[in-house]
Amino acid sequence: MAFIEGCKHSLEISVPVAEVEAETGRAIESIQKRARLPGFRPGKTPVSIIRRQFATEIRKQVVEALVPRFFEKELKQEELRMVGDPTITDIHFHEGEPLHFKAEFEVAPEIEMKEYRGLTVAYSEPSVAETDIDGRIEQLREQKANFANVDPRPLENGDYAVISLESTGGTDGEPVKQEEMTLHLGDTGTLPEFSENLAGLTPGEGKSFDVTYPENYVSEKLAGKTVSFRALVKGIRRKELPDLNDEFAQDLGDFRDLGELREAIRKSIYAEREHENQRTAKNSLVESLVDLHEFPVPEVFIEHQVRNRVEQALHGMVAQGVDVSKLSLDWSKVLKDEQERGRAVREVKASLLLSKVSERESIHAMRDEVDREVDRLARQQREPVAALKIRFEKDGTLGRIASHIQTEKTLNFLFEHATKTAEEPAAVSAETA
Repeated sequence: MAFIEGCKHSLEISVPVAEVEAETGRAIESIQKRARLPGFRPGKTPVSIIRRQFATEIRKQVVEALVPRFFEKELKQEELRMVGDPTITDIHFHEGEPLHFKAEFEVAPEIEMKEYRGLTVAYSEPSVAETDIDGRIEQLREQKANFANVDPRPLENGDYAVISLESTGGTDGEPVKQEEMTLHLGDTGTLPEFSENLAGLTPGEGKSFDVTYPENYVSEKLAGKTVSFRALVKGIRRKELPDLNDEFAQDLGDFRDLGELREAIRKSIYAEREHENQRTAKNSLVESLVDLHEFPVPEVFIEHQVRNRVEQALHGMVAQGVDVSKLSLDWSKVLKDEQERGRAVREVKASLLLSKVSERESIHAMRDEVDREVDRLARQQREPVAALKIRFEKDGTLGRIASHIQTEKTLNFLFEHATKTAEEPAAVSAETA
């Protein structure tokens, strides 16, 4: 066996003459049974003629049978865990001689685990201020707001203007037309030109004006264009927020008074921030774990991870309405991109290391944990649990769910056994560990 570099290995394998001749005999027999040659009955064509007429096919059958068989045998003898597919070269096959070939392949890296309990990570318990609760309550009041009509007067910032709107120029195709729409003057979600031109108008009055839309405007039809509009003010509305009292709390759910509502909001904000703080800490622990271990990563793993990253990005773009077929993606360049490869290497290392930790600590996804997640997804997707589970078993989703649960439990283990500090710990490398 020859070691090349990193995870790359090669084997030069020789198949004994006896094995080659036996396999050649089987190939000839197989061909002889189905050969149809003039002057000979089926199955009765002489071996010498079969050898001459079907030399290429015999060679192909023998090579396809012996190469994988003896390669697998050699892998087991050398106790190598191959990843990906081998590259077979230098095949030498001549009658009466051993069959020689060379196989180049990658193996899973040997990882010498260092101490992963007690890794130092910055973490502090979250805090919730009264102003945080006040802000969340104001959001709830906004959601429960009512709109009341206001007696006719000039529009001003803060008003909700009820208008009809029609474009008179600047658009491609059909004009923009709204019989009735509401604009919040002065709001960040309203283009300034609308607020400036509508301010001062009273119900019944109209005005023509131009609006220049930003290049990144959500509507491609309007993005970057200057459009002429004619607007007619139909009315003015005022937002009325509900009073902040016990009745407001009771209307929101199972709360006896405002105090109970505030306490529930406090707990909710605390849980959100605790989850976010722990997620940040766990990500830092994974980075520390990767920094602590130095080992090569198989090229096949790197390329697979790069493809996954890019394909996920493409799926996200498709979800946003982007036609990715126009991107002319060059995979050969993507797979060689140093930045992409660098990220992929760290992600693969993280995955391999977390698997090692879970193996050492006997961390697994339990069946009831997987079932609970399937139940949750069934409720979310409004599908029968049994049907969804069958589909997940067929497409591999069930395995991915189990893998995700195992990873989360492993991250929880690292976090529970970490040394938490209020400040960022000093970086630890494989050399200094």
